[in-house]
Amino acid sequence: MSEGVSDDRSEIKEGSLIEEYSYTQQIINNLPYIAMTLLGAAILITGFGNPVWGWVCASAYVIYSVAGALWIIVFLCPFCERHGTMCCPCGYGRVAARLREKADVSRFGEKFKRHIPVIVPLWFVPIIAGVVFAVRGFSWSMVVLLVLFAFVAFIFLPLFSKRHSCAHCPQREECPWMGSNSDDKVIQSDE
Repeated sequence: MSEGVSDDRSEIKEGSLIEEYSYTQQIINNLPYIAMTLLGAAILITGFGNPVWGWVCASAYVIYSVAGALWIIVFLCPFCERHGTMCCPCGYGRVAARLREKADVSRFGEKFKRHIPVIVPLWFVPIIAGVVFAVRGFSWSMVVLLVLFAFVAFIFLPLFSKRHSCAHCPQREECPWMGSNSDDKVIQSDE
């Protein structure tokens, strides 16, 4: 059992046991998203010639990131089997239970498809802005920030999610991201 995960387990779907996550582990599990947000904000701060505009845009990006997480908590998490439990790796399910009652878990895939696009711009706004900034006035700091952001946003965060959170999700079969076209099904079927 990994560190930070309690010895408690819960039955959620068809008798399958899943781990309950400590508050510390849930914070750690949010670090890739937080890193992506901070790197995106750094791109916006660094790229603008006028520091006021840089901070205004970076602040708006951070607010959008927090609002995006809240959107997912309110509109997707109630349809998750982990709603209201410590079995949610990021802790959103516990927060969602304070805001909305549990909904029909069979609609999770439908809700995922509908609400995930709300946060997709978080992955692309810094890249687009950073490329524009780099073309307008090349700087190595911008290149480094873009490479770091791209690594965290497009490689580390998705891999971390798929290997850590999604791999143990009781709804991965219904999930548009982890569903039938996922290469992880091959890995999971070997276990």
